[in-house]
Amino acid sequence: MSVRTECEDAVLVVTIDRPDVRNAIDTATAEAIGAAMARLDEDDSLFAGVLTGAGGTFCAGMDLKAFLAGERPAVPGRGFAGLVEAPPAKPLIAAVEGYALAGGFEIALACDLIVAADDAWFGLPEVRRGLMAGGGGLLRLPRKVPLGKATEWALTGDRISAAEAHDAGLVNRLTPHGEALTEAKALAARIAANGPLGVRATKRVLYESGQWPADEAFARQNEIYEPVRSSEDAREGATAFTEKRSPVWRGR
Repeated sequence: MSVRTECEDAVLVVTIDRPDVRNAIDTATAEAIGAAMARLDEDDSLFAGVLTGAGGTFCAGMDLKAFLAGERPAVPGRGFAGLVEAPPAKPLIAAVEGYALAGGFEIALACDLIVAADDAWFGLPEVRRGLMAGGGGLLRLPRKVPLGKATEWALTGDRISAAEAHDAGLVNRLTPHGEALTEAKALAARIAANGPLGVRATKRVLYESGQWPADEAFARQNEIYEPVRSSEDAREGATAFTEKRSPVWRGR
């Protein structure tokens, strides 16, 4: 198995398990990641996910040997790695140790939050190989860091230290070496403790609202908000608050 999954309460932990090739993505791995993302969205008992790599490396990108053998490490409708074109509706956190380069960086960028070890490295080196980062890196990076930084990193192909990525706002949390997964799971658990309908709706508004015309923004937001406001979970949240107890979410 090139991908392992395990549930920790309401969090699905997905591990790319090809350490002998620095967790590079071939077709089978892309399909397995895509299946894990589908499970995250379809399983009502799961509220958040964590994506990481085995053996001290997040992901080195596309498996070039598999590519040269004729493989396309993508899933129809989901894109490269079964993820970059269609991330899950539920929150997904990247736990990065070692290298997240090329397609590996694009996988991390497709996640909502990034937790990284302080000795991790990121980068889009495609231009150094006469290519272009086509897995969403050029689309997402300017949304997550200032345009000047995104432009420099993309055009030079330079490696970016975790500290620089954190200073630019790309990495949410830095950890000591070997602690990224632990911190990412703790962050995912904090998110998963919240109402799942509200969390998914919040993520949707955050990502979609940038494309809304200003005069339609509140109307479009209300279309997403009203089903949450009238849900059983919203009533449970208010009731639990008044009764001074933890809410029991049902996702409806």
